[in-house]
Amino acid sequence: MNSVVEKTSFTAEEFLTMPGQHQFELVDGELLERNVSMLSGWVGGEIFCLISEYSRVHELGWVFPCEVGIQCFPDRPRTVRKPNAFFVKGSRLGWDEIADGWLKIVPDLIVEVISPQDLSDEVEEKIEMFHKVGVPLIWVVSLAARNVRILRSNGSIALVREGGLLSGEDILPGLSIPVSSIFPKKPPTV
Repeated sequence: MNSVVEKTSFTAEEFLTMPGQHQFELVDGELLERNVSMLSGWVGGEIFCLISEYSRVHELGWVFPCEVGIQCFPDRPRTVRKPNAFFVKGSRLGWDEIADGWLKIVPDLIVEVISPQDLSDEVEEKIEMFHKVGVPLIWVVSLAARNVRILRSNGSIALVREGGLLSGEDILPGLSIPVSSIFPKKPPTV
């Protein structure tokens, strides 16, 4: 453990075996602490469960939780990012390709939940990294505004408010999630 404390730059392989790595991402060899609040963890978990159940029933592919890292940035080999959830079509990732290590291909859907402690420039840099490598569909969930910003690889952007529906589009065909269902219900005022 002392060597981890003393060391300041890591490879993706070293990061994989590091104790406590679930609390961090690796950006250009440097550790970046993940700011996951209880609320953002709960919302990310809800979205993961909804997508996972839909994907399983319709046999569409693989859904991964926030502990799994993605190393799909060709110009940044010492970078591993961990969104709150992500999906990869089964036609792109077979059972025999699931291994220990990081995902090395570009996911089809990324879900990023913005925690109150997140710095906006760090969140935007992370989103831009995924957009740059061609993730077809990105959902950025705002806890404060209770909405979801949708970015597509074709450059189009949409905002779905709490009364609207999130669509799986051509990534998860037929998936429709009420945005209100991913947020905890507000207690009634008395």
